[in-house]
Amino acid sequence: MYRYDEVDYRIVRERVEQFRDQTRRFLAGELSEDEFRPLRLMNGLYIQRHAPMLRIAIPYGHLASRQLRKLAHIARTYDKGYGHFTTRQNMQFNWPALERVPDILAELAEVEMHAIQTSGNCVRNTTTDAFAGVAADELIDPRPYCEIIRQWSTLHPEFAFLPRKFKIAVSGSVEDRAATLVHDVGLHVVRNADGEVGFKVIVGGGLGRTPMVGEVIREFLPTHHILTYLDAILRVYNRYGRRDNKYKARIKILVKALTPQGFAAKVEDEWLHLKDGPATLRDVDVAHYASFFNDPAYETRAANPEGFAAKLAEDRAFARWVEHNTRTHKQPGYRSVVLSLKKTGVPPGDITAEQMEAVADWSERFGFGEIRVAHEQNVILPDVKESDLYEVWQLARSQGFATPNVGLLTDIICCPGGDFCSLANARSIPVAEAIQRKFDDLDYLHDLGEIDCNFSGCMNACGHHHIGNIGILGVDKNGEEWYQITLGGSQGNHTAIGKVIGPSFAQADVPLAFEKIMNLYVEQRQDGERFIETVRRIGLEPFKERVYAKHH
Repeated sequence: MYRYDEVDYRIVRERVEQFRDQTRRFLAGELSEDEFRPLRLMNGLYIQRHAPMLRIAIPYGHLASRQLRKLAHIARTYDKGYGHFTTRQNMQFNWPALERVPDILAELAEVEMHAIQTSGNCVRNTTTDAFAGVAADELIDPRPYCEIIRQWSTLHPEFAFLPRKFKIAVSGSVEDRAATLVHDVGLHVVRNADGEVGFKVIVGGGLGRTPMVGEVIREFLPTHHILTYLDAILRVYNRYGRRDNKYKARIKILVKALTPQGFAAKVEDEWLHLKDGPATLRDVDVAHYASFFNDPAYETRAANPEGFAAKLAEDRAFARWVEHNTRTHKQPGYRSVVLSLKKTGVPPGDITAEQMEAVADWSERFGFGEIRVAHEQNVILPDVKESDLYEVWQLARSQGFATPNVGLLTDIICCPGGDFCSLANARSIPVAEAIQRKFDDLDYLHDLGEIDCNFSGCMNACGHHHIGNIGILGVDKNGEEWYQITLGGSQGNHTAIGKVIGPSFAQADVPLAFEKIMNLYVEQRQDGERFIETVRRIGLEPFKERVYAKHH
């Protein structure tokens, strides 16, 4: 992992003391709310329904064990004993006292963390594949490039006040697991005709009230040009993006207005002034940042060792967990373990201080002290020997992490919704729990197979409902909470925006609607056909007829 140098430490410490004084002056009445608002937002502090909410950056979803222990300490000392992992691989604390936030930031600085640029109209936390560096299908490790982008974008004076927030995702694998097509800029690795590795550049993707799949504006960008090209994109956006209407200010609106070809032409013109300039990456620059992500000391091991294979054969519950909650690894004899934060009855993405400490311990005992946070709101131990998986599974069960539902219907991506967020139209947590209880029969759940279910409490789409195979959106109708269902969304290489199937449902009727959708899927599916494939083959009409029919 990247480690701070003295300059990094000094900048973060000075920033903490600066915010400590700003907070003191606000509490003393020397700053108005309007004056304090941009200052707190630049430090990741929102005012939510019940209390301030502090969003902490987890760069590209990577945590060291000491950092996770610090988050556990903060949860226990300054909050209510738990935190919430977000779809941008960050962590949110929902109950800190305003006057103690500078102390939290000071504690974070001790372990090379901060909350800078987790809100505001700036470049936000760059995200990537949670399996970066260990995935078997990886063409290039995206983490050095994420770190380069992070250093370039943090406190960049030219891009501190963009028309709106700006999100970048990087994928280094053949399969896009970073949702690059729904980011303001997505960089997806490709090989050109000469076999060279570079990035396909995608712009103008995004969700929210105007969901759009991004457009490719450059099929191949050599890796050493990523900063100069990002500079060109952001300069065009900064110059032409709308600032008169925040709902029209995201780059996707500009790309649509100019057309992808028109936007690309402006970027290429701007790039002529930047290409091969000082921001062009040298091999030595890339090698420097890549050195922070060298492989750990893997042992030479055989795949599927005898003891592991025997446990798979004799223990059905273990085999089921291995099938759904582990992923293949580039190193024979190792796997990545996905710890599910989607146990029924627990808000998706929430994790207690005790659980954080347990994960930190396991990362050191069974791995190399590293943890990943997935944008699907689960936690990953990236490097576990197959021979240790049975013990890890038993420990995961003891902490409530072993629900074998990763990638299945109850692995719901979900925002905090109206229980916490002041922007939400409806509560998402109780409805997600009701769906989980409806489908808590593991045999039936596994028979349904892979289904992405995403849930947002409002049009801001923090739960990414547009790209769920089944999406749920909380809406307000005359002061009451209702829920709109979409079908057909997907992420990855075949990203699509889901379509609304009809009128919204009362809270109590959502699980029943899901049951009808699943019943039709089971009736209509062909051998080996996943839910999303059935939806694409037969269309939405049969689902509409079933869900809204009076007698079924």
